[in-house]
Amino acid sequence: MDNRSIRDSGGDRWFTALNYIVLTLFLLSVLYPLIYVLSASFSSPDAIVSGRVWLWPVGFTLDGYKAVFHHKLIGSGFRNSLFYMTAGTTINVALTILAAYPMARKDLYGRHLFMFLFVFTTMFSGGLIPFYILVRDLGMLNTVWAMLLPGAVGVWNVVITRTYFQTSIPDEMLEAAQLDGCSDFTFVRKIVLPLSMPIIAVITLFYAVGHWNQYFSAFIFLKSQNLYPLQIVLREILIQNNINMDMLSTVVDVQSAAKREGLSNLLKYSLIVVATVPLMIVYPFVQKHFVKGVMIGSLKG
Repeated sequence: MDNRSIRDSGGDRWFTALNYIVLTLFLLSVLYPLIYVLSASFSSPDAIVSGRVWLWPVGFTLDGYKAVFHHKLIGSGFRNSLFYMTAGTTINVALTILAAYPMARKDLYGRHLFMFLFVFTTMFSGGLIPFYILVRDLGMLNTVWAMLLPGAVGVWNVVITRTYFQTSIPDEMLEAAQLDGCSDFTFVRKIVLPLSMPIIAVITLFYAVGHWNQYFSAFIFLKSQNLYPLQIVLREILIQNNINMDMLSTVVDVQSAAKREGLSNLLKYSLIVVATVPLMIVYPFVQKHFVKGVMIGSLKG
């Protein structure tokens, strides 16, 4: 057989070239700020203040990262964010599965009503002030529970998880397990969960990113600095420019290498990199399940 390929017309070639140009511009517009922040975090404070950093580090130094790890609030904020992300994600995933699996069972009486009640909460809410009063009356203000329990179940994640269970776990598998004397909890633990790793990876990533970036709840519910997550500390440094030299341990090299403004800018860029690293580490491990879980979970409503 003749293996000749169809040649593109001149218009097709121009269209392809234009697509490459536009996509390259979009890529550069997204990639350059990331490269700039990374380069600035390794540059000298004088180079940052004078605007000499464009693409590569200027006056390579690790003073910014030394200052980050000697800042008292940054250390506690990092630990708090890790705790909120780990504990909160565990609670979220467990409750999401416990809510989604029963509603995926056709033998659950009133499952459509329960689903309606879940979705109803996404369209109507009491507002911020009633929400604050509720958290206050439950005694969770200025406690770790204010970061973990409100919003413990994401309705969207329940919907896609329920849909995954409906499309991926055959009814015949449940019937066979029940004939062998398998209870519902055993069926979920030994059969449903191992077969549902793609969707579990998806909702775990969703919840983990949400907890790691959580800012507003901490801003309105927490008063003690010992409970602040990293994002609140980052806000103090980035927005309020609130860097007290007393918050840094005595580091002669850092204090002698930069003035207050230079150290402030250096801390900003270094802290952005440090705050981004944990999610960058986690993402590659769940990425292979991500697309599959989202696509299967979005087939039906």
